Amino acid sequence: MDPIEAFLQANALTTPLFPPTSRYHGIAAAQLTLPDGTTVAYLKRRFVPPPENFALLQEHMVAAGDRLDNLAARYLGDPQQYWRICDANGAMRPDELTETAGRRLRITLPEGIPGAPDAG
Repeated sequence: MDPIEAFLQANALTTPLFPPTSRYHGIAAAQLTLPDGTTVAYLKRRFVPPPENFALLQEHMVAAGDRLDNLAARYLGDPQQYWRICDANGAMRPDELTETAGRRLRITLPEGIPGAPDAG
């Protein structure tokens, strides 16, 4: 058995490939055998969730020099969670979110966590 295949089989059901805080947590691993017999392991595609799946906490107006890692540290407490800001704003390319000063960024709860009901 190919060493990559053995690793994937041995770890597929017992050990997640990525921690729960990773944008890749829960994404399945797969493998492809090339015509020359080489096996390539990869992760299946991750789709960016629709922004309406996220409960808004607040908005941030982008200022010159803003960086997503710094915004994630400020609002989410972890600079490595910048991808949550990307998801909440439907961004495929993270840099697009801070390119234009004045843009409003949605800072949200994680997908699937409901916000407080509207008071009314």
